[in-house]
Amino acid sequence: MRYRLTFIAGLALGYVLGTRAGRERYEQLKKSARQFAQNPAVRNTAETAAQQGRAYAGKAMHTVTDKVGDHVPSSVAERVRSLRDRTAGGSAGDDWGTSNT
Repeated sequence: MRYRLTFIAGLALGYVLGTRAGRERYEQLKKSARQFAQNPAVRNTAETAAQQGRAYAGKAMHTVTDKVGDHVPSSVAERVRSLRDRTAGGSAGDDWGTSNT
């Protein structure tokens, strides 16, 4: 499914960049894309996906560091610990992928 979406996005981008329909068609496509991106359902889905991605990345980071923690140089382990401490307190400074709507 991910590859299909990537292909469709690439196809759309190629069409927009390679179109010879002129500026009017470009503006029409841009307006449609903006309306799609501003749709509350799309925004909520994107925000949910971003939150799930961050949660899975956090779980993966903890799993990997627990399994390979003894085999990693101390400088790397220290940096991972600092990242772990920073994410353990929540994402107070990280509002990437979230919206205020």
